[in-house]
Amino acid sequence: MEIKLFDSELKIMDVLWKRGETTAKHIAEILKEQVGWSKTTTYTVIKKCIDKGVIQRKEPNFVCCPLVTKDQVREFETKELINKMYDGSTDHLVAALLGNKNITPEEISRIKQLITSLK
Repeated sequence: MEIKLFDSELKIMDVLWKRGETTAKHIAEILKEQVGWSKTTTYTVIKKCIDKGVIQRKEPNFVCCPLVTKDQVREFETKELINKMYDGSTDHLVAALLGNKNITPEEISRIKQLITSLK
């Protein structure tokens, strides 16, 4: 499943992933407070998410229900990044991440545990 979401759509989805089914009105209230969006802007982005099939609208009260998980979106976005920036090579992505000098010893330990668990 291809799940390409723009930053604005991810803001809507983040609200739904944190709160579960929520009315569009409540999402608009949250995003007005968080990022200053108008109700119209929020409803427009919700409509785009519905059109993409990542949100289901339920009545009454325009209740929004997420149809994809955060993990599904992360998986798609990660594959897109690997294909786009690293020629489909996961090891090149990992090498680039590990080349970052700001990795803490705790992060290194977690990465080692992750790699060990994949064997």
